[in-house]
Amino acid sequence: MITNWIRRWFDRRAGRTMNAVPCDIAPAEKVTAVGDIHGRLDLLQALLPRLDDQSLLVFVGDYIDRGPYSAQVLRHLFHLSETSGGRVQCLLGNHEEFLLQFLEAPERNARLWFQNGGVHTLASFGLKPPGDIDNNQQIRKLADDLRLKMGESLINWLADRPLTWTTGNVTFVHAALDPRHPAEAQDRQICLWGHPMFPRLARSDGQWVVHGHTIVDLPRVRNRVVSLDTGAFASGRLTAAEINAGSVRFTSTV
Repeated sequence: MITNWIRRWFDRRAGRTMNAVPCDIAPAEKVTAVGDIHGRLDLLQALLPRLDDQSLLVFVGDYIDRGPYSAQVLRHLFHLSETSGGRVQCLLGNHEEFLLQFLEAPERNARLWFQNGGVHTLASFGLKPPGDIDNNQQIRKLADDLRLKMGESLINWLADRPLTWTTGNVTFVHAALDPRHPAEAQDRQICLWGHPMFPRLARSDGQWVVHGHTIVDLPRVRNRVVSLDTGAFASGRLTAAEINAGSVRFTSTV
């Protein structure tokens, strides 16, 4: 009983690494993928030191909204991406799309973004929505203020994030791929928002898909799909998958 208590205490303090899942996944080299962060810089900082620093690193999107440190997460990933020599890949998620759409057309996109956690991202940049979000002049000013806070280099970097990234027989994407079509022939909306057949139909082309977006209690490997979003913003569990030829091993903060 004492041993079990110590193990539970250690798991809470240091996170948890699960047993490797054997499968026919085959990246060209070791890759570690990290699930949806949603503003939890604290969890990201706890997870990264536990990952293999020689591995390629892929973030599958949704870096912002809901959690308290969206600005800091973006800046951290921007720095990692720009200084890694291509060893860090950051994909676009639907929440980054919300932010970019707000900057492009604030009057049309403010309400939807604010309802989906955008107010937390604004707060992390020291901003807040106006009292009347139907006041177009105030909304446009807020978008201008956010643009200044972010800076053009960060905005341009975010807008340039790819939808997918592939190595060997593994494609990384934020939400999903249509299992009936090749990875290189996917609709933008599917990559960012999902597809009804994605969780039900295994791909027949030998390709694996690693994704976030859809919250699972525990990370899983099923139907040639690796699911990583463990709801970090609420659960405190940020998950990474270490992918080697022939196996997937999960590491999480709790």
